Amino acid sequence: MSENEQFGSRWGLILATLGMAVGTGNIWRFPRIVATNGGGSFLVAWVVFLLIWSVPLMIVEFSFGKRGRKGTVGSFIAMAGKGAGWMGGWVALCATAIMFYYSVVAGWCLRYFAAALQGGLTGENSTRFWESYAGSGVAWITSALALSLAIGVVWFGVRGIERVAKVLIPSLFVMVLMLAIRAVTLPGAAAGLEFLFRPDWSALGDVRIWLQALTQNAWDTGAGWGLILTFAIYMKSREDIPLNAFLIGFGNNSVSLLAGIMVLCTVFAINPGARSEIVGAGNEGLTFIWMPQLFGQMPGGRFFMVFFFLALSFAALTSLIAMVELVTRILIDAGLRRRKAVIVVGLVALAFSTPSALSLSFLHNQDWVWGVGLMLSGLLYAIAARRFGVERLRREVVNSEGCDLPIGKWWTFIVSVVVPIEAVVLMIWWLWEARGWDPEHWLDPFRSASVGTVLAQWAVVLVALLVLNRWLGHRVSGEGAS
Repeated sequence: MSENEQFGSRWGLILATLGMAVGTGNIWRFPRIVATNGGGSFLVAWVVFLLIWSVPLMIVEFSFGKRGRKGTVGSFIAMAGKGAGWMGGWVALCATAIMFYYSVVAGWCLRYFAAALQGGLTGENSTRFWESYAGSGVAWITSALALSLAIGVVWFGVRGIERVAKVLIPSLFVMVLMLAIRAVTLPGAAAGLEFLFRPDWSALGDVRIWLQALTQNAWDTGAGWGLILTFAIYMKSREDIPLNAFLIGFGNNSVSLLAGIMVLCTVFAINPGARSEIVGAGNEGLTFIWMPQLFGQMPGGRFFMVFFFLALSFAALTSLIAMVELVTRILIDAGLRRRKAVIVVGLVALAFSTPSALSLSFLHNQDWVWGVGLMLSGLLYAIAARRFGVERLRREVVNSEGCDLPIGKWWTFIVSVVVPIEAVVLMIWWLWEARGWDPEHWLDPFRSASVGTVLAQWAVVLVALLVLNRWLGHRVSGEGAS
């Protein structure tokens, strides 16, 4: 099977890339962050950063993949020189580390879909169910199941990914839309809509709202992860980069908005008093404890609960598929045939996902370390683009033949100046915030959510990548196996 496959159509590329972008963060993190940060005021800042972080970085990723035609390591070398292999290695390693624990999250979604079908999530039973399941051997089994499904799709190459995306992504949109419509028809849902869509303009003076909006864009659009770059390898030479980036950015955020409508309208309609508890419940608490309880109080709630967890499963699996393909593609560039590469990825992922499956503390640690690591990934894309020449990239790749939506010089300024500033500010802010979580032990590398654990794990990886930089360049410099 050749690694030089292509998507059969733009529709296939768009759906596969949307599947990458739309994940659990859209459905479980976005509603909680909106509720915590002022509703409509947050939406204003969120849209701004879609345009000055997510879409510009997506365009960079598409450009790198289309021009380099290799995975993250090979494309960074092609665009920024032989010394940039470690940058692509960092991007790849961040996404790989996330894949290890994201497979666990995908397994949770599958297990809850099965439980919803069986009627095992009624009332307070959702709390007991979560406490007995999370961190157990069953969670490891469901994680392995999710990985197996993703591996099975990637085994058949880009056409397999395209076929699955054409089924799962339209189905996901229909289910989320159906759940949102049901939520807005509940008595009292108007209060949720008002909270979500009526901004308090004075609240936009709060810097934290802007920082949270930028963070949400960094984490839920997939910009800067290396996943878009990986799919761009398979795009046709005349494919329109800017149009694709805008479609994916707005498509992804449309799902987030529908999820916000679904969750907040349900909360305001069913149990307005529970809003503060749900906000403080965290991602897992909101999704796997409070949502089942809210659905239990809704007329026909069991029916809609099934679709909620099915939609969540589809979102998790399509993102996991993209992560598996990213790592597989790098191994193909290094000389392995696709199916051998897929087997290697599956075995390694199964082994390294085990700690997160069996320990929520370990999973939260990895989510913290590599979630912040994605901000460094965004910075490295901007640095690599500057090495190539951002204006040159705009003229030669972004606005090349086949472009129906040419991008102006505003994009050059954003990638050259704005994106690096945003990335540095986000990293500093999150690490500064972490100092206050545990002031006495903020530099302890063995604390789950300390600054020390981030710096220690980053240091190990960065030193290893810099030492192996020349070797990485040699491994991907030749043509992959066919």
